[in-house]
Amino acid sequence: MISVHDMHKQFGGFRAVNGASIEIAKGSITGLVGPNGAGKSTLFNVIAGVHQPTSGKVMMDGEDITGLPPHDLFHKGLLRTFQIAHEFSSMTVRENLMMVPAAQSGETLWNTWFHRARIRDEEQALAKKADEVLDFLTISHLTHERAGNLSGGQKKLLELGRTMMVDAKIVFLDEVGAGVNRTLLNTIGDAIVRLNKERGYTFCVIEHDMDFIGRLCNPVIVMAEGKVLAQGSADSIMKNEAVIEAYLGTGLKNKVKAEAAAGTGA
Repeated sequence: MISVHDMHKQFGGFRAVNGASIEIAKGSITGLVGPNGAGKSTLFNVIAGVHQPTSGKVMMDGEDITGLPPHDLFHKGLLRTFQIAHEFSSMTVRENLMMVPAAQSGETLWNTWFHRARIRDEEQALAKKADEVLDFLTISHLTHERAGNLSGGQKKLLELGRTMMVDAKIVFLDEVGAGVNRTLLNTIGDAIVRLNKERGYTFCVIEHDMDFIGRLCNPVIVMAEGKVLAQGSADSIMKNEAVIEAYLGTGLKNKVKAEAAAGTGA
């Protein structure tokens, strides 16, 4: 579904993404991992149109989408969530969901004057869909709660719910587990798996929790210093010497190996 070819993104003299190439298969849940500063979020931002690439190409279903702005990609079914949730804090959870679909009749002054019945019917349909989304995510008890009062994990579920209010094809999730307790993280993981299996969503997930990645993702892509370091199953990635070194550094890696050897009597 997504092919990224030789992507580069520089900020001044700093190369945040330095020749990365990845592919995300349709219907997959692909993990993107790596140490802090590896370029993961920057790559997400380039794919999702938040940043213009310095060079390189992004293809979606065979179409060149390089550099398209987020609102154009939204209409093509490419959505991105952020590490820090961006909710409308003074609006209710249901209202946050109802805001998502584009081109609503109530957005034009003419319709508010002369087509009130159409606006009312659309809002009723949107409210019904929002309630279905909240039921799916098991947070219907929060329907009328102001979004600003939600916990970090509940806000992440709300962001996932937003993607369900439109015909999303692929969703990029940036550190969905950041600041989320284990129970809610399991709930989010269950929702991602269900959306993937039951509704055909394709996901790409940045996450530092390797247990979460191992449960959900195949394949897993590892980035380091703006480049792709390795790709494979979660199990093979966690045993990869280059990946261990990128995360831990050579000195710490050797210390860990020495302690492991001492513990086994080797």
